[in-house]
Amino acid sequence: MKIRKIFLLLLTSLLLFSLVSCSVDTGGQEQEIDNSKLNIHFLDVGQADSIFITMPDGKSMLIDAGNNEDGKGIVKYLEGLGIARIDVLIGTHPHEDHIGGMDDVIKGFDIGKFYMPKASSNTKTFEDVLDAANAKGLKIVSTRAGTNIVLSDEVAIEVLAPNSQSYEDLNNYSIVLRLTYGDKRFLFMGDAEKLSEIEMLKRGYDLNSDLIKIGHHGSSSSTSEEFLAAVSPEYAVISVGEGNDYGHPHKETMDLLKKYGITVYRTDECGTVVASSDGENITFNVESGDYKYNSK
Repeated sequence: MKIRKIFLLLLTSLLLFSLVSCSVDTGGQEQEIDNSKLNIHFLDVGQADSIFITMPDGKSMLIDAGNNEDGKGIVKYLEGLGIARIDVLIGTHPHEDHIGGMDDVIKGFDIGKFYMPKASSNTKTFEDVLDAANAKGLKIVSTRAGTNIVLSDEVAIEVLAPNSQSYEDLNNYSIVLRLTYGDKRFLFMGDAEKLSEIEMLKRGYDLNSDLIKIGHHGSSSSTSEEFLAAVSPEYAVISVGEGNDYGHPHKETMDLLKKYGITVYRTDECGTVVASSDGENITFNVESGDYKYNSK
C-alpha cells in the first residue's frame, strides 16, 4: 500500500512538472488559435525579431526571422500551426538578428513574395539569404514608404518607411508597416530609429495605431515621445532577450510607456505573445508584462 502511494505521488509530480514545462516552453502557445481572426504571433526569439501573421482569409505573412540559430525553431513553430506557405515574407533590414533564420524559412516553405529594403550587407548571413532566395528562383522586391502590400481583401498593409535611399545606420532602412483590420490598426517598427520616426512625422502619415511593436528592442534610440504621442497606442509589444548585453529595454523607453499608460507585452517576460483581433477588439494569449528596464 505504501509503495502504491509513493508511486502515485511520483506520478502526480511528473504530471505537474510536465504541465509547468509545457507552459514555459510554449509561452502560452498551447492555447487554441481562432483562425477566423487576425492573429499576430510575436515569437520569443530572444534578442531578435520574428513576427508571424495570419489573416482571417488564411493568407500569411512573416516579418523577420530572428538570429541564425533561430531558423529551425521558427520553421518548427510554423509547421506546428499547419503552415505550408508564407504568402509574404519581409526582411525589415539586413541585420543578423532580423534575417538570421530567413534562409531556413525560405528553404522550408513555399514563399509568395519576398520584400526587403534597398540595402545590403557584406555578412555571410545576408549572403545566405540571397543564396537561399536564388536557389528557389525567388525575387527580392525592394520596397519603401508610400506603397501598399496587397495580400488580403480584409487587411490593408501600408509601408511607412524607409523614406530615404541613403542612411548611415542600417536600422533606419527598416521597413515599417501598418496593418488595418476593421477598426484596429497595428504598427510594426522593425529597428527604425528616431531619424526614421522624424521622417514619418514630417511626411504627415497617419500613425495612429492600437498596437505598436516597439522599435529596436526598446532601445532609447527609438520611440521618441513625439512619435509615441502620434501613434497613441493602447498596447506595446517589445521583442527582447532576457538579460541581454545591450541593456534593452532602456529606461527612457519604459518610462515613456509608463507615462502614457500603455499596456506592455514583452517576450523576455511573457514568452511568445499572440495578439488576436476580430476587427473590433484585441486579445492576448498571455498576461501583460511590466515597465522594468534592463539596468546594464
